[in-house]
Amino acid sequence: MRLTLNLKTITIAVVVLAASFFISLKAMDWLSPRATNSAPPVAQLPPLPPVAKSSIVVAPVAIALSAIRDQAEKAAPRNFAGKADNPISQILENADIGWTAVRGPMAAAGDKDVLTISTPLSGKLNVTGSLSSKATGALGDALSGVLGGDAAKRIGAVNIKNLNASAEIKGNVIVTSRPKLAANWHLEPNLGAQVNLGDTNLNVAGAKVNVPAQVKPLIDKNVGEQINIISERIRNDPSLRENAKLQWAKACRSIPLQGSGSSAALPPLWLEMKPIRAIAAQPRVDAQAVTLLMGLEAETRVTSTQTKPDCPFPDKISIVPPTGTGVSIGVPIDVPFTEINKLIAAQMVGHTYPEDGSGPVDVTVKSVNVVPSGERLLISLLVRAKEKKSWLGLGAEATVHIWGRPVLDQGQQTLRLTDIQLAVESEAAFGLLGAAARAVVPQMQQALLQRATLDLKPIAANAREKIAGVIADFQKSEDGVKVDAKIDSLTLADIAFDSKTLRVVAEAGGTLNVSVTKLSGM
Repeated sequence: MRLTLNLKTITIAVVVLAASFFISLKAMDWLSPRATNSAPPVAQLPPLPPVAKSSIVVAPVAIALSAIRDQAEKAAPRNFAGKADNPISQILENADIGWTAVRGPMAAAGDKDVLTISTPLSGKLNVTGSLSSKATGALGDALSGVLGGDAAKRIGAVNIKNLNASAEIKGNVIVTSRPKLAANWHLEPNLGAQVNLGDTNLNVAGAKVNVPAQVKPLIDKNVGEQINIISERIRNDPSLRENAKLQWAKACRSIPLQGSGSSAALPPLWLEMKPIRAIAAQPRVDAQAVTLLMGLEAETRVTSTQTKPDCPFPDKISIVPPTGTGVSIGVPIDVPFTEINKLIAAQMVGHTYPEDGSGPVDVTVKSVNVVPSGERLLISLLVRAKEKKSWLGLGAEATVHIWGRPVLDQGQQTLRLTDIQLAVESEAAFGLLGAAARAVVPQMQQALLQRATLDLKPIAANAREKIAGVIADFQKSEDGVKVDAKIDSLTLADIAFDSKTLRVVAEAGGTLNVSVTKLSGM
């Protein structure tokens, strides 16, 4: 009995001693000192200035010459008529000189910024009346000289009361326009007209009546009156202003950028578009169309809350030289560094280096903190180094400071770190962690190079989708009007940051074209 009791006592004592030993080791491990190396000095950055990127939407509005021709065909009268003064009153009395003309189909042509519309004219000049008493006496004297003094008496008094003669009118009318856009949202047509008539004559009782001389002033007056009416109608037409006002209101809005899928995790963001200027170039005329470049310049910015921008419609258009067309929208996107910390923490925290476990020391990242400084970022890694040579497995904690410079990878649409260097202030940490832990640092630096990247694709893809939706609002296909609008690309152009915020500037590009094949009215 005594021997059995002693064995139990010894066994219990050994277990207690072993447990105490391992508990002491763990306590030493938990209570092991943390390196107190100070962090490198950080340069404080001034806050990023409020920014609203300038965005431009310019669309060529091409009005087909066929549409202009068809509208002119409908608007211009086909028949003309009038009365002329008597040019031979000494011969012809009670004269009625009338003319009628009919225009043919119109043709439209364009060249060197001049629009030309032409139409043929055909008609008739008709003269009726009777010879005057002077003309009758002259005719009697002529008969007496030929037939004898009493011939006129024998024949009888000459009395020609009714004369009727006519001649053909042939020619054309050419109307030219050099359209210019006025700053007050009106179009000045600058119309001019030229009437050309063939040189024909009408013989009335031996007197020649020149047809163009009699008819052309009357046709000139008639055409001139029509030109003035059309010019005034075009000049005062409010449709250009009203259509522009409608598109202006469409562009003034706040667009939610948070979407579904991968972009659903993004913080709530809105893209504010605020048109500030209407721009246009003077019309260009070629063989196919009259093309007017019109667009707007807008301020765009990303906000954390939905806004209601105030976009008063401008009274004037800014007339600018002809420039490129299309859609260019700049989008500044601000990301707080708290989000950057979360990203890098997700990539680094909990990972142990060397990752294959081949080294004498395992270094595990416990936390990450990113602080901007100048043009670089300071990444502070709280690590725990645990030695593996002895079965004791002692370890220590220290903060390792690593510098890195953020760069934008436009091709991959990511933000990554480059020029990664160990801060000199971290050397003190390795006095506690040991030289073996020092050897692991290059692997952590390499991990930062490979893993500490901010994938901007969800932000870029979602911004492109939302902006494309806005541009698509301009797209329509109605009777005679077709608008093609699309966003082709979204690129990441630049980055900037202050002590709290990273700003990424994205640029969306696309096309916007308007073709008019039918005019509703003038």
